[in-house]
Amino acid sequence: MRTEIGIDVAAPPELVFRIARDVERWPQLLPHYVAVDVIERLDDGSIVARMIARRPILPVLGIGLPVIWRARTWSEPAGHRLRFVHRGGATDGMDVTWRIEPRPGGSRVTIEHDFRPRIGPWAGIVDRLFTRPIAGRTLATFRALAEAMAGADR
Repeated sequence: MRTEIGIDVAAPPELVFRIARDVERWPQLLPHYVAVDVIERLDDGSIVARMIARRPILPVLGIGLPVIWRARTWSEPAGHRLRFVHRGGATDGMDVTWRIEPRPGGSRVTIEHDFRPRIGPWAGIVDRLFTRPIAGRTLATFRALAEAMAGADR
């Protein structure tokens, strides 16, 4: 199953990429990220990290469900891309690509999830209940950060 979620950002792609590529800082930048713990630093510059985000259940009360996964991650500066390949667990093998592309007035940030579990319907359940809600909050927060920084630069 291949799904996509995206958002327009009124900031240059270079700025959005610079903020988003520092995955280890996500818990300081994204209120729904609890932790990004580096497990391994690989020779090619990628890292393997355990990531924990909170999927809101009752946002008004601040109640959320912790979602934990492990992924190898790296950035591709020339194309303003971030890559994640999930390792183990419920999302084993999920391939995630962030594309940060120029558009008039700023950028378009698109996150593509390619997930092909052994049990086909599992992909749809994961996408609707976890991937899409967490990715949506991540994009919205990075948009707010990048637009605030771009505005400060003007």
